[in-house]
Amino acid sequence: MRIATWNVNSIAARLPRLLPWLAAAQPDVLCLQELKCATEAFPGDEVSALGYEVAAYGLGRWNGVAILSKAGLEDVRRGLVDEPGYEDATEPRAIGATCGGVRVWSVYVPNGREPGHPHYAYKLRWLEALRATVVAESAEDRPLAVLGDFNIAPADDDVWDISLFDGATHVTEPERKALAGLREAGLSDVVPRALKYDRPYTYWDYRQLAFPKNNGMRIDLVYADAKFTGAVADAYVDREARKGKGASDHAPVVVDLTL
Repeated sequence: MRIATWNVNSIAARLPRLLPWLAAAQPDVLCLQELKCATEAFPGDEVSALGYEVAAYGLGRWNGVAILSKAGLEDVRRGLVDEPGYEDATEPRAIGATCGGVRVWSVYVPNGREPGHPHYAYKLRWLEALRATVVAESAEDRPLAVLGDFNIAPADDDVWDISLFDGATHVTEPERKALAGLREAGLSDVVPRALKYDRPYTYWDYRQLAFPKNNGMRIDLVYADAKFTGAVADAYVDREARKGKGASDHAPVVVDLTL
């Protein structure tokens, strides 16, 4: 079973890249983030033509998540346990489904903007709701994985130059403590940092030639329980999908399981 995650940074803009990638990579399940479209505007017909069922969750211009599956799509849930809102609105940032007996969540963790900003406090509250959701879902006897754009670099060597991030989000102690909370809830970071590349980043800014210089960050993660991680046969970051015109600023992360 092949399960992947990809922040596409607009499903409308990235559809010409997504469809051939699906045909070539052949994931059984793909978690998408940053759709930037409403649920009803998701291009379901085009994706269904490749054999995928679709569960999408979006409200319009920003955010949005989806799960595409060839392995079944059951028990779909939109939103987290006691999920907080931001500025009196609940944002579409999490969707869960059971696919071929595996429980998967596609998540787009809030950016946080900067420490001290209300969005940063929202990010930490949101991560606590994610932890509560993991705890609740861990009671079920099935492999569980949370995949997506976490907007957190787990360790200093997950960014190209940690000295440039002093006082910035993505690397602060409270954010990393929230990731530790997921580990305490029974999940672990599936993709080793040195599996295919010395520094397997997943995100590179569009500006200042960040991708050619490999000035990236590893913020697209797969966190999973022991049932899931025990079945992992391989994993990689598809850097090829980040190349060329019209690419997302994130690359897909792919995990192969033997179930």
